[in-house]
Amino acid sequence: MSDTTPSVEATIEPAIESIIEPTIQPTIEFFAGLPETLSNVSLRKNKQTGDRTVLFTFQNLKAIEKFQSFTSEFHGSIRLKDSEGEISAEPSSLKFIFGGDDGDDLKGVKCGFEIYEDDHWERFMRFMNRYAEANGMVYQDKA
Repeated sequence: MSDTTPSVEATIEPAIESIIEPTIQPTIEFFAGLPETLSNVSLRKNKQTGDRTVLFTFQNLKAIEKFQSFTSEFHGSIRLKDSEGEISAEPSSLKFIFGGDDGDDLKGVKCGFEIYEDDHWERFMRFMNRYAEANGMVYQDKA
């Protein structure tokens, strides 16, 4: 009786699929192609309804500088763009803060909007985490 057990030799190499996700800088826009720089964000939750309010603060707006808003398309909403896609929110409040000697120097802009659905909130928070990381911002709980 001879040993006729076949010899099987196999090399298993891990299948490496390199999915290169394009690096998309998270941006906030009122006008197409004019990313704004967020100075601060305040997140609030109504204890009775559970509704959440986002309040963005900008020290200035590129859209206002040199009348750039006349050369770019207005979205009609605020757009938050990142590698996951785009979020569009209609502001419920927009406040321009002026100061200076004559009271006509723009000192800041506050833009507020509400988020009612949990899945929308989760998506917004993923955007904010990406935006914060890309722009050196940190979360501070004021509990």
